[in-house]
Amino acid sequence: MTVLHAGDTAPDFTLTDQDGNSLSLHEKRGQKVVLYFYPAAMTPGCTTEACDFRDSIASLAGAGYTVLGVSRDTPAKLREFRERDGLTFTLLSDPDHAVHDAYGAWGEKMNYGKKIEGVLRSTFVIDEQGVVTHAQYNVKATGHVARLRKTLGID
Repeated sequence: MTVLHAGDTAPDFTLTDQDGNSLSLHEKRGQKVVLYFYPAAMTPGCTTEACDFRDSIASLAGAGYTVLGVSRDTPAKLREFRERDGLTFTLLSDPDHAVHDAYGAWGEKMNYGKKIEGVLRSTFVIDEQGVVTHAQYNVKATGHVARLRKTLGID
């Protein structure tokens, strides 16, 4: 399994967003990016995390960060999630989990006492040159965005 660390070059990708448009990470060069991977749209933990990003988007954007959320959901489901919860950032579809794999956000985990393969809730902060400055694996949905903002020195 790939594990990224601060100082690694962020793997480039092209994925489809909630509106059916393609987005490539290299298009974001010159911007700071918060890239987060979550298991499934409209589930309780993922909704909590997404709404926390939504509620923090002004301070993150004010500090120069663009937020991108990635899941295996279809663009249609991502659009429904975005509209239902008033999300104001881009959601990306990675149905075959290839980008999850490239970032180490897919692997073995425990679910109700059983080992399964699935999404490892993870967040990566990428600088303007495409270098990972923070790689956080197995984060908890609740309180994660507040901890991330503290790590980044954002009030």
